[in-house]
Amino acid sequence: MKETGRLIRELESGEHDKRLRELYADAEKARRRYCRAAGEYERLFGGGEAELYSAPGRTEVSGNHTDHQQGMVLAAAVNLDALAVAGYNEENRIRVVSEGYGMIDIDARDLGKKDGEAETSAAIVRGVAFGLREKGYRVGGFNAYITSDVLIGAGLSSSAAFEVLVGTVISGLFNDMEIEPLTIAKTGQYAENVFFEKPCGLMDQTACAVGGLVFIDFEQPKAPVVKKLPVDFKDFNYSLCIADTKGSHDNLTADYAALRSEMEDVAKFFGEKALRKVDEALFYKSIPALRERLGDRPVLRAIHFFNEEKRVERQAEALTRGDFNAFLQMVGESGSSSFQYLQNVYTARNPKKQEVSIGLAVSGSILGKNGVARVHGGGFAGSVLAFVKNGFVERYRAAMDGVFGEGASQVLQVRNEGGIRVL
Repeated sequence: MKETGRLIRELESGEHDKRLRELYADAEKARRRYCRAAGEYERLFGGGEAELYSAPGRTEVSGNHTDHQQGMVLAAAVNLDALAVAGYNEENRIRVVSEGYGMIDIDARDLGKKDGEAETSAAIVRGVAFGLREKGYRVGGFNAYITSDVLIGAGLSSSAAFEVLVGTVISGLFNDMEIEPLTIAKTGQYAENVFFEKPCGLMDQTACAVGGLVFIDFEQPKAPVVKKLPVDFKDFNYSLCIADTKGSHDNLTADYAALRSEMEDVAKFFGEKALRKVDEALFYKSIPALRERLGDRPVLRAIHFFNEEKRVERQAEALTRGDFNAFLQMVGESGSSSFQYLQNVYTARNPKKQEVSIGLAVSGSILGKNGVARVHGGGFAGSVLAFVKNGFVERYRAAMDGVFGEGASQVLQVRNEGGIRVL
């Protein structure tokens, strides 16, 4: 831990450029960003000793909405992140300021859930701190200034990055960085489910906390199997692109909740809690009875789940053996399944607003044999994920920016590290 003034001087001198280059590629840009954050921490909290922490955003590669059904997913941490300048205070207060927002001020001795705090950042901070304390970890007073370039609403999991960052700060300041990444991920999910009151699976937090390209099997939700795959998309001369279609996530909570509840309704028909436990052959034999009891959309969403499960395993195998063409073909199949069966590309409550549908249509027209695109993340609004041949990236970006505005499309890299203490 160092005085913020010293941190700024060291950063400005380039002393930490090697470390920053490992995380961001553009060390100069990262250096300026860290210096600004440390300066804001000084302005808000009067300086003092502090440390620097980072948690990445994530991209979902495959396994769209399967994690909450104890399914399998492929996900990757990316080189956009939430970073924090954090240090102790002696007042037993947790004070957090995120760039552009007011201060969160929580009594570290009173971390229980509060009425009226749902769907706020304060609920996330409180929930993470409470969850870690309940697991037996130390939690005390600290100050933190947070800034993030994880695009809000683009499906890169800005909320999961924030949750993992708060957990990583607590791990570093009070627990010698000994809290396991998966524990931090689970606590982030707990905070979002219970304190923020938004249903979500565990994929986002796990990818952000662990880092790299990971295969995650949620058959045992409390102890998921996480395997890092030694794959870099750059080795195949393809780039990972995200196009933000600028759709609003306002009033979509019910749509996200229905994805999970309708799949669970199908599982309950067979006496199970999640589709992973349902025999697929029996499911298909039971479709007439399911349609009569539940309607057609839950059945279609269950079909997506069963197909996506097998696809994720095949994609992981294809990447491991270096068969990128087979992998790309299945990316396209996954996207088609999400659109046709999962039906999370736009909300049926507002069919005139179909930003992601437009993004997919334009992507298909532009890319041809130069790549493949699919809905990214939770869906209904947000972004399009595309794997694009390196020589075609700028043409693709120009096309997407032409539709959705300058800077809508970004080229991402897979980040091998999850939630970390940087300095």
